[in-house]
Amino acid sequence: MKRIKPIIWGLAIIALGVIFGGNAIGLFNIDIFFDGWWTLFIIVPSAISLITDREKLSSLAALACGVILLLAAQDIFSYDVAWKAMLAIFLIAIGLSIIIKGTHVFTNKNDKEVEAKVKSTKSSADDENQIAIFSGSNRVYSDKEVFTGANLTAVFGGVELDLRNATIKKDTVIKAFCVFGGIDIKVPEDVEVKVKSGFIFGGISDDRKHVSNKGKYTIYIDAAGGFGGIDIEDDSRKK
Repeated sequence: MKRIKPIIWGLAIIALGVIFGGNAIGLFNIDIFFDGWWTLFIIVPSAISLITDREKLSSLAALACGVILLLAAQDIFSYDVAWKAMLAIFLIAIGLSIIIKGTHVFTNKNDKEVEAKVKSTKSSADDENQIAIFSGSNRVYSDKEVFTGANLTAVFGGVELDLRNATIKKDTVIKAFCVFGGIDIKVPEDVEVKVKSGFIFGGISDDRKHVSNKGKYTIYIDAAGGFGGIDIEDDSRKK
């Protein structure tokens, strides 16, 4: 799905260019600066995410809030009603997310295995620790470095962990937490990856081209947070 997203964004930008160009040369007169036009910056990205991303609940909630703000800007109802409606949507979405995650509805089949592995794995002094708060952190392993595990935290920031050239000698655990941030994890093609996700308004996107279920070693990713996301990529992105 991630490959579809640039196409949709490209078509949207092309359409905007056609509208500007057509208006300029007099082919037509389409007013894009209508009352509440700014809500399109909420509606369009949310609609695209609803189509392309696996995490639908947050995209649907954001889309609903964008439409409500557009209707308020069009004087269909007051902004006071709009804010109350958005608060209701926000609370309902959080409640649904908690129920889904807490009751293991639509959860990943690997959740229990990842949870057991995390509990049985002790932290090592050699483990990678990356923390990005209102900032960014980037760690690239060379082929001479051994990866033993990692703790990744992104709060209003971004973390990137590149393991594509790392030496992996055993099953390892990555604990990842992000709030209003993003974490990118790049893994070798010859490892298996199992993920446990506990996100509220966010999620994990597995964009590996070569998904191996018979890797010599397994990377267990225990991910949690809110209003953020984690991307998993493989070695094919270098090519």
